[in-house]
Amino acid sequence: MRILIDADGCPVVDIAVQLAKQNNIKCLILCDTAHVFEKDGAETITVTQGPDSVDFVLVNMVKNGDVVITQDYGLAAMCLARGAVPINQDGMVYDSENIDALLMQRYTAKKLRMSGGRLKGNSKRTSEQDEVFEQKLRELLR
Repeated sequence: MRILIDADGCPVVDIAVQLAKQNNIKCLILCDTAHVFEKDGAETITVTQGPDSVDFVLVNMVKNGDVVITQDYGLAAMCLARGAVPINQDGMVYDSENIDALLMQRYTAKKLRMSGGRLKGNSKRTSEQDEVFEQKLRELLR
């Protein structure tokens, strides 16, 4: 088991790296050249900037049983197909029961945006969200 982090825009990198160190689990941080991550206890893999460049590298690296931290539903779906356990920054574990609805939600939101509609943005992140994520990741690492 490894932890792979889709780090571009990920607010829980530090929590994940800390838990990886505590559990002696290899942790890989994947980001593009627009972001720089150097964390003690994790290996950083930097890829060239481009649409979904990190996603493609990550999905080609992921193995059965790995934990993948991402907020990208498409990447989560590909990781599920490879036998990984994807989780988002709020502690929601993606699975075969919820991924189709999430992908449909993403598609509907994109259609709305493309037709000129607007969607409400995310609220400011809270410490409670971090705590829920940490608790869920701890459970997955057991």
